[in-house]
Amino acid sequence: MRILSRELKEYVGKKVTVAGWLHKKRLLGGLTFIVIRDRSGLTQALVKEKGEVEKLRGLQVGTVLEITGLVAADERAPGGIEVHEVGLKIDVPVEAEPPIEIDKSLDQFHKSELLDTLFEYRVIGLRNPKEQAVFKIQAEIVEAIRQYLRGQDFTDMRTPKLLAAATEGGAEVFKFEYFGKEATLAQSPQFYKQMMVGVFERVFEIAPVYRAEPSATTRHMTEYISVDAEMGFVTIEDIKHLLSGLFNAIVEHLWKTCEGELNMWGATKPLLPKMIPSMTMAEIHKKYSAATGENTVGEKDLRPDEERWVCEYAKENLGSEAVFVTDWSASEMRFYHKAQEGHPEFADRIDLLFRGLEMVTGSMRENRHDVVKKQLVEMTGGDPDAPGFKPLLMAMQAGMPPHGGFGMGLERVTAKMIGLSNIKEASLFPRDINRLAP
Repeated sequence: MRILSRELKEYVGKKVTVAGWLHKKRLLGGLTFIVIRDRSGLTQALVKEKGEVEKLRGLQVGTVLEITGLVAADERAPGGIEVHEVGLKIDVPVEAEPPIEIDKSLDQFHKSELLDTLFEYRVIGLRNPKEQAVFKIQAEIVEAIRQYLRGQDFTDMRTPKLLAAATEGGAEVFKFEYFGKEATLAQSPQFYKQMMVGVFERVFEIAPVYRAEPSATTRHMTEYISVDAEMGFVTIEDIKHLLSGLFNAIVEHLWKTCEGELNMWGATKPLLPKMIPSMTMAEIHKKYSAATGENTVGEKDLRPDEERWVCEYAKENLGSEAVFVTDWSASEMRFYHKAQEGHPEFADRIDLLFRGLEMVTGSMRENRHDVVKKQLVEMTGGDPDAPGFKPLLMAMQAGMPPHGGFGMGLERVTAKMIGLSNIKEASLFPRDINRLAP
């Protein structure tokens, strides 16, 4: 019976079989030590018998093998356990040298000038335990999100990514030929999640979205995983409360389930109050301009430096590494957005910044059929009968409550929880303007 690395402490003094990949091979004082990697971690084994040592001759890291031996406690070994009296069975020998050394730190490849090398050999580099840790953490972020939203009575859904036409405006879309017609890749599930509010009231989806933006920055990809949620019978304050609870739930879940992986990256637990504080756009511009001498007063968006500055400000003065940005100019509204009640010069919108980067954009949606139809025509010149808009308007006409929601980038959350410099480092196989493989 195969025993996993993490289970070996229960078998001290017993004979076991461990199967995995050869992770490291070294000679030390005339003794041959090997390290085996499996899905649960690493196992060190001491190979003494000459015939068994000979089996390892010429074999490289990645060789698939089984070891059978006696489990011994040894504080010097990884995990305090070592396997002795080892017999080897080579299942898949690997004789080619790997392009990168996965048994050593790959930190140098996380420098901006070496990221292309990291991604070029991603299928090998991900076998490094520290690189694996990023995606174990990400998997637990997804688990925390699902648990929290399901606990708030949200229904998990799946929506199409092949669309008849670009509908949201703004970012460029990918267009392609589709059986004699033009189709696009979804920029988000925006209209679908709004329509499903009329069905389930509260919905969410975690899925890829596509943006044909020609941006080569540390914060943009052409394909990324978006966490989208929408809920009915709410106000913008309800959305802020939900997001505050969600971010706190993510943090608590991660530091409960991934402490070892987080420690590999030197991650620090975020400072977050129960309710994340808010600052208006104008307030941030004013404080930033006074503090830095860079005048941003009157600008309709935050500069990247401003996002970093306000997060530091919030940490030092508000006891939070996250902050909501409110009172966005209504001139930046999408046609399906709602203006603030009593203050039509502002959109009923929020952005959530965390550790210097935008994590979330959220807003209330215009739920009145006549108003959203008018905004579609006047703000975009769109045709209400076009296949991209007709289903949304049909749902509005059939009765939609006040509703709102948000979109959140999973890679952005992962990167900032860990402390990565580029969101591409938090993508298994990143896609940007230059990369379509692996």
